[in-house]
Amino acid sequence: MQLQAPFSFHSDSIAARARRAFILRSTPKLDIPKDMSDNPLRAQSRASRRSHAEGESQFRLLRERRFAPFFWTQFLGAMNDNVFKVGFTSLVTFQAARFSGVDPKMAAFLISAIFIVPFVLFSATSGQVADKYDKAVLARLVKSFEIVVMLVGAAGFLLHSAPLLYACTFLMGVHSTVFGPVKYAYLPQHLDSTELVGGNGLVEMGTFVAILIGTIVGGAAAGASEHGAMLLAIACIGFAIIGRVASAFVPKSAAPQPDLRINWNPVSETWRNLRLARSDRTVFLSLLGISWLWFVGATFLTSFFNFAKDVLSANPDVVTILLATFSIGIGTGSLLCERLSKRRVEIGLVPLGSIGISVFAIDLFFASHRIAPAGHLLGVSEFLLALPHWRILADLFLLAMFGGFYSVPLYALIQARSQPTHRARIIAANNILNSFFMIVSALMALALTSFGVGIPGLFLTTALLNVVVAVYIYALVPEFLLRFIAWMLVHTFYRIRLVDAQRIPSHGAAVLVCNHVSFVDAVIIMAESPRPIRFVMDHRIFRTPILGWLFKHVKAIPIAPAHEDAALLERAYAACVQALEEGDLVCIFPEGRLTRSGEVNPFRQGISEILRRHPAPVVPMALRGLWGSVFSRHEDARWPRPIQRGVMSRLTLAVGEPIAPADATPGHLQQVVTALRGARR
Repeated sequence: MQLQAPFSFHSDSIAARARRAFILRSTPKLDIPKDMSDNPLRAQSRASRRSHAEGESQFRLLRERRFAPFFWTQFLGAMNDNVFKVGFTSLVTFQAARFSGVDPKMAAFLISAIFIVPFVLFSATSGQVADKYDKAVLARLVKSFEIVVMLVGAAGFLLHSAPLLYACTFLMGVHSTVFGPVKYAYLPQHLDSTELVGGNGLVEMGTFVAILIGTIVGGAAAGASEHGAMLLAIACIGFAIIGRVASAFVPKSAAPQPDLRINWNPVSETWRNLRLARSDRTVFLSLLGISWLWFVGATFLTSFFNFAKDVLSANPDVVTILLATFSIGIGTGSLLCERLSKRRVEIGLVPLGSIGISVFAIDLFFASHRIAPAGHLLGVSEFLLALPHWRILADLFLLAMFGGFYSVPLYALIQARSQPTHRARIIAANNILNSFFMIVSALMALALTSFGVGIPGLFLTTALLNVVVAVYIYALVPEFLLRFIAWMLVHTFYRIRLVDAQRIPSHGAAVLVCNHVSFVDAVIIMAESPRPIRFVMDHRIFRTPILGWLFKHVKAIPIAPAHEDAALLERAYAACVQALEEGDLVCIFPEGRLTRSGEVNPFRQGISEILRRHPAPVVPMALRGLWGSVFSRHEDARWPRPIQRGVMSRLTLAVGEPIAPADATPGHLQQVVTALRGARR
């Protein structure tokens, strides 16, 4: 049966059904994690849910029981954390006389350090517990524990007892340590792969909106001169109770490894979790990337009280404005991630986020030096009337927004690429690393402050360190940098329409074949793929200094014709087979060279040799609209001559149904790809 047009792929004829049955029997089974397919709460097919998700925004999840109760449980927990911490910090900073033995300049950093100590001590154990037990049950136990903790905190507020409040800070750290692995391991268990970015964006947005509300409530309550302590006590206990009620509606979340034997030794288990995380290099470096963001965020957030008082000459109400601006910024960035990434894990946003963080943190340093000291502490209205203060707020908002671009894809990447049976322990490893980085952040802030470095200098130091860390991480994992280049290219020069892109398998081995129109074909396919691809590329590309280094580090496979280098050709075939055996996607351009006419050149026999050595499903693809662009071999597509298609040109990437390896002959594949491309070149 010969396919003549794209619509032939949807035929319900007997022959078409027979072909699909043959594909299912003869091709390797795509590896789908159990929790993505067997969960009874997700009886809908993934394809149906994907099409539904494409028609609605991520906010629809807030109407569904699989997400909404969990969202409000974590929201209320984050809000209560901040009501307590902001209230406590505000009292000891601006009413230090009531708390004997407390240094107001060091209190914010000390509170932050005490809060994160439990992450170092108990994260390894909490990760095991989250993998062994139902996460819904754990959520309810944690929220019950929160009520007890807040009773201790209420006593500390009413008695103006710093030791009791420090003890409550430590116990709230324990609460967050146990809930952390539950929180991030819950999402991939209940959300489809196309919902992960949106779900993580909502959680990040919710967390920082909770921080904002908690900051406002905690700051306002602490500012009430007569009844501040009483208001804080009532608020903390009340939010803890409401959170416990919300947790009662969290749906059952089956334990991924119920037979796990818990190792109660935190030292050995911490080391084991870190080794487990290092088993996947990209995941581990993503953990380091997130931990670095916590370093940056902790440095800024814990500095706001002293920044407001000593640099801006402002009262505690202005701290609320600063924290609100920061929270709204990161919430905005988190929500925008779904739209910018087209509902998939787009790690190309991570370098964009790191660039924005450094740029606006550096500008915040310079903006702070333009602030003249006032003779008194400014209120909110006085603060907002000064034009230089708006530059401060703009820097904080944009810094935080780019932080959202940075964090959401990394969290989604870790969830998507971690093994379901070990996911909570990977998250626990992340919490361990986060805590170490936050402790280092507090120590750095204390050290710089002791040497006379002001808060603006602390911001500049952090921004410059962020540049160094970003360069280091992207040098180790060029996949981030290449995805960023691909994302920028696609969103700057082209508008891409995807046709049946969900046919690119999200799991398991497959060979992708596509027509070869331009020098950026691989970059465009990379930008639209839900997962990394091993591209087979001409060996001459690897000789260029920068591109060669990048493509080597993303495991592209160099190839040469037999008459040029037979040994290299054999190594290329072996590398393709190894990649398929490891469950990777391999993409080849069977024409072997760029088209000089815009038409599809004859497909060569290389695809047949790869499939002979390792049969795998073949996914045909076609690019339309690149012929005539500056990246093609069109005669008018050279600088500085005019080009037919320029900035924001319309492209199409069409993906066909998988073809059984037995049917994937070069002639048949060429016919299918040509039909997918259609008349438009």
